[in-house]
Amino acid sequence: MTQHPWTPDGGERAAPPVGDPESESDEGIRFRDKRKVDPDTYEVREESATVEAPITEESDPDQPEAGNERVDELTLDLQRLSAEFANYRRRVDRDRELNRDRAVGEVVGDLMPVLDDIERARSHGELDGGFKAVADAVEAVAAKFGLARFGATGEAFDPHVHEAMTSDVDAQVSEPTVTAVYQVGFRLKEQVLRPARVAVSNPE
Repeated sequence: MTQHPWTPDGGERAAPPVGDPESESDEGIRFRDKRKVDPDTYEVREESATVEAPITEESDPDQPEAGNERVDELTLDLQRLSAEFANYRRRVDRDRELNRDRAVGEVVGDLMPVLDDIERARSHGELDGGFKAVADAVEAVAAKFGLARFGATGEAFDPHVHEAMTSDVDAQVSEPTVTAVYQVGFRLKEQVLRPARVAVSNPE
């Protein structure tokens, strides 16, 4: 027979019934059960009781694996956004440079006839005095923007930068060669604004 502790008055203390809201569990964890009806006896409780219940694995708030997966997803999203922004910056910089070159090309394109006149005056010995100072200033501005002349006798003919006005055959050349320049060409950086008009000699 199971022995129960004695009460101070000599009586025997009754063991708490199974399911008593005041009983203790092995885990020693307690929570407040506010149900008005006892789930075991179906009797109305006079006041809320404290009932112990173990915390199961399903109620464990610590889920490191799920947290790591979320961190990996956010990291990938951040890397993707960073790459997209870098590509956007490169496109903007490239477009800005192209627009700048286009605008400069339009401006210096208007200078090409003036530069032609300056070169003709220089070749005839007429570039002196105050006109020479003005000519030098105009050529300095054109060079500052990257405008450069090209086209000279003796260089290999290149249809991408030369426009052949006349051609003949010459046994002394081993490849199509520029033998005369009728009008120099102009380029802005790598862009050809005007091809050089030349005479070409071809090998036999």
